[in-house]
Amino acid sequence: MSNMVRYYQMNDIIRPKKRPAVSVLDDNELADADNVLPKQDIIPDSDIPEPKFVPPEQLADEEIMAAASEGLPDDPEPEIIKKTKAKRRLSLHMPHGKKQWAITILVILLLLSGGASAYWFGFHKTAPKAVTTVKPVVKKVPPKPTTEESKLSGLQVPIGTNLIPVTSVMIENSPEARPQSGLKDASVVFEAIAEGGITRFNALFQDTAPEYVGPIRSVRPYYLDWLWPFDASVAHVGGAPQAISDIKTLNIKDLDQFYNSAAYDRISSRYAPHNVYTSIARLQQLEKSKGFTSANFTGFTRKKEAKVATPTARDISLSISSYYFNVNYIYDPTTNTYLRSEGGEVHKDEKSNTQLAPKVVVAIVMSRGIDGDGQHTDYTTTGSGHMYVFQDGTVQEGTWSKDSRQAQWKFVDAAGAPIAFNPGQTWLSMVDTNGSVVYKP
Repeated sequence: MSNMVRYYQMNDIIRPKKRPAVSVLDDNELADADNVLPKQDIIPDSDIPEPKFVPPEQLADEEIMAAASEGLPDDPEPEIIKKTKAKRRLSLHMPHGKKQWAITILVILLLLSGGASAYWFGFHKTAPKAVTTVKPVVKKVPPKPTTEESKLSGLQVPIGTNLIPVTSVMIENSPEARPQSGLKDASVVFEAIAEGGITRFNALFQDTAPEYVGPIRSVRPYYLDWLWPFDASVAHVGGAPQAISDIKTLNIKDLDQFYNSAAYDRISSRYAPHNVYTSIARLQQLEKSKGFTSANFTGFTRKKEAKVATPTARDISLSISSYYFNVNYIYDPTTNTYLRSEGGEVHKDEKSNTQLAPKVVVAIVMSRGIDGDGQHTDYTTTGSGHMYVFQDGTVQEGTWSKDSRQAQWKFVDAAGAPIAFNPGQTWLSMVDTNGSVVYKP
């Protein structure tokens, strides 16, 4: 079969033409047909294989390859082959039949719809609303406090200090007793005349526990009236008969050296009766053995320090009895304290060699007399009277009052408002008259 015939047959397979209906031929007609067509080109129907579908593209490729193998001219490519390739490329891209056209149009519409939607949302979309992130509120739990205000001194002290018993000690102030030990660590100090114009101190401890306190001397009834409101025990070496009686009658917590000598020492560097010493720790052990384990009291009203720029009471003099026992204070603005001197000399602590310097000085005008035995001093501790409060470089005059022996002190100003004290050591000195108090800026 020639190459050209094969090509036309291939093309007929690609695009078959409508053939006329085949009629049945009789034997004579078949014989005539034999004369027209060569016998070798007529193939019986029984010998024709069942046709199977071959994609036009594949068939075209096979026919072209066969044509090339049978010696078609290489150059130029026959025009009919070019047209066949063009038709094939067109057939690969163009849909065939109504169904494929419908599918193609549907895909195109979907693509156009998607593009329009993307354009719309890309250029007309609404800006997202701002999202405000609300952080959860975490309540900070403050750390538990480790300190509390001391009821005795007003200073910040470790938690539990207010549960410790208050211990008061009678400390001597004769020239032979100076310099004393432990006074600088006391929270409250009461100063008054014992007898013969010689002053004596009752010092209260709770916040601090000095290891060396003394010399310790005898007690008087009015000192009991000043320590009693603090529910304090009293360390002493004997005392006036009235005071010894009152301790038992009033059920004062008694730490008398006469009956508890193991808690005290008599030192050899000083002669009696100026040589009895102890420590607060030893006295606390004695208190514990007696069941004195706490102190139930209301202390002085306290405030925050507020020193003035220009002090109005810088130099203070208190005439208590005579020269050796009169007191002078010089205000120190740096520490907001009052540097103490007595008998014309700096009043120092023996062990530390530091000058005594209370934060608050209170001069209380109180009437003084002689007790029933005619030998010992007595003060009228109840009632009311004039007073002077020195703190922050200023002076404030007012009134003190004490409703009963056991009642706590009250201090008010000229308008009747309570006077509050700075935290720290408070020193209260008894004077006879208003003229016993002199101060200068």
